[in-house]
Amino acid sequence: MEYHIKDPGLAEAGKLRIEWAERSMPVLRRILDRFKKEKPLSGTVLAACLHVTTETACLVKTLAVGGAEVYLCASNPLSTQDDVAAALVSEGFHVYSIKGEDTETYYKHIHACLDVRPNITMDDGADLVGTIHSERNDLVAGIIGGTEETTTGVIRLRSMAAKKVLLFPVIAVNDSNTKHFFDNRYGTGQSTIDGILRATNRLIAGSWFVVSGYGWCGRGVAMRAKGMGARVIVTEVDPLRALEAAMDGYNVMPMGEAAQIGDFFCTVTGDINVIRKEHFDKMKDGAIVCNSGHFNVEIDIPALEKSATSRRTIRDYLEEFTMPDGRRIVLLGEGRLINLAAAEGHPSSVMDMSFANQALASEYLVKHGKTLSKEVHKLPQALDNEIARLKLESMGIRIDKLTDEQNHYLSSWEMGT
Repeated sequence: MEYHIKDPGLAEAGKLRIEWAERSMPVLRRILDRFKKEKPLSGTVLAACLHVTTETACLVKTLAVGGAEVYLCASNPLSTQDDVAAALVSEGFHVYSIKGEDTETYYKHIHACLDVRPNITMDDGADLVGTIHSERNDLVAGIIGGTEETTTGVIRLRSMAAKKVLLFPVIAVNDSNTKHFFDNRYGTGQSTIDGILRATNRLIAGSWFVVSGYGWCGRGVAMRAKGMGARVIVTEVDPLRALEAAMDGYNVMPMGEAAQIGDFFCTVTGDINVIRKEHFDKMKDGAIVCNSGHFNVEIDIPALEKSATSRRTIRDYLEEFTMPDGRRIVLLGEGRLINLAAAEGHPSSVMDMSFANQALASEYLVKHGKTLSKEVHKLPQALDNEIARLKLESMGIRIDKLTDEQNHYLSSWEMGT
């Protein structure tokens, strides 16, 4: 297949939205300008399994301008923006992505990207790497390396590396400071609240808002919920993160206690069955449950379905489950990423840094991939710092530089007094 999308007729609408996103992605634009001159990715076949959004379209164009032949599929069945997929196809890109695709189609699309025998993989959740290792070992010899966008994917990859089964190097883009400090915190925070509001049109102010997980994504969601007037509860299993949440002014308690109080529940842990039957049994009538972690496993949906006596869809991305005692529990976005299922994902200005990391990681693999060990690697700090510098420059912000005296002081032990 050259492509597989919902409707090529949506292309013009997609082009306009991509243009709007490009305006807020100055760092990626600077990289595109350099790639256009230097062609650092010439001869590279790149398979990308990412959320098919306007921002991803800007990344795909940058990679192509740099000389790569790009094949794109979705990293989540509900995260595709069909007009963006159509716009990319109209410009000659190979896209395999339809919003709402079933599991069989999802993996057919992944295999379509792998059938071209890529040299570089680009993942958001490690599905390309996972599929290669479980079903397509024949491709390994031709792969220089891969990149990984998100926390969940990095967790999977580090597990593979620890067990010595990872067959090629992967750069954990998520570990770059200009990615997780900003994308995970400010991007996830804003877009998650946006998705919840679009799906429910409920008032956040005055509600009890339960955030499960206080990593960078959880920090962002808690911060934005608090900013809208919610009374925020954080649930955690890590004592240091729980302590930090308490010091940041949030209520901290086990999910078993929070379940009795919460009006909204949002999971951002990257783990399985964080909200389970025993929690559903305690929730009050009208409790709203959603997930902003990568996979739809954080909420035990089968347990909710089994417990309910009936279910109905009331609004787009909003399903109500009635329990035997008459209580109603609301599930948003099928338990998938609510910020992409019901909204548009992260704002382009924050994805500017994330995708700058992806573009530079691809270039780095072309230059150094053959010398890297079969492990999970960070992008060099110098490239991380360069992205931060370019972002500040685009914002019109200037900072100080160390003087020679200050540099000497910081590098000396003799000048301690």
